[in-house]
Amino acid sequence: VPQDDKEAVKWYRLSAEQGDADAQLNLGVMYYEGLGGVPQDYKEAVKWYRLAAEQGNAFGQYNLGGMYYQGQGVPQDYKEAVRLYRLSAEQGNADAQLRLGLMYVEGRGVPQDYKEAVRLYRLSAEQGHAHAQFNLGSMYYTRKGVPQDDKKAFKWFRLAAEQGDFGGQTLLGTMYEVGQGVPQDYLLAHMWLNIAGSNGYEDAIKK
Repeated sequence: VPQDDKEAVKWYRLSAEQGDADAQLNLGVMYYEGLGGVPQDYKEAVKWYRLAAEQGNAFGQYNLGGMYYQGQGVPQDYKEAVRLYRLSAEQGNADAQLRLGLMYVEGRGVPQDYKEAVRLYRLSAEQGHAHAQFNLGSMYYTRKGVPQDDKKAFKWFRLAAEQGDFGGQTLLGTMYEVGQGVPQDYLLAHMWLNIAGSNGYEDAIKK
């Protein structure tokens, strides 16, 4: 174990025990990942995430929500995951906005609601979250929660693709290929599908 990691754990613990929410969050991450010479321990990670979350730390709320979503260190509980994701999302956490949007699409812990999912994806996408941009584009592409709008789908797929999102690259290439939401352009279609393929998106290469 690198000495720096051990030293980090030591200082995180000292600060966390004095009530520092960021240190509590970071110590939770160390236990979640098994870093800094501490064993991987989901229950201990939950303990520290919870302490940070209870102080209103948005990342603590998000990480604790993830533990409830996955059932790691706590019994799986989608409703509690939703509650925590919402607290984090309301503080502007783009990851939490995306995750809460997914919960509304899946109907996990909340009634399925595509319009609410779109609202949350948009909040995250406008902060530059690539996967939220892809998901928002997909909602326009498949007419879920919004009227179908190929131009808006193209816009969000392009933003996601430019950040390296595989799905965005593939759908962008497909839209260029068939001239959907954009003038047909085989050269750009080939380029984006190849980029997606080089990033490991094998389905893209087959197109």
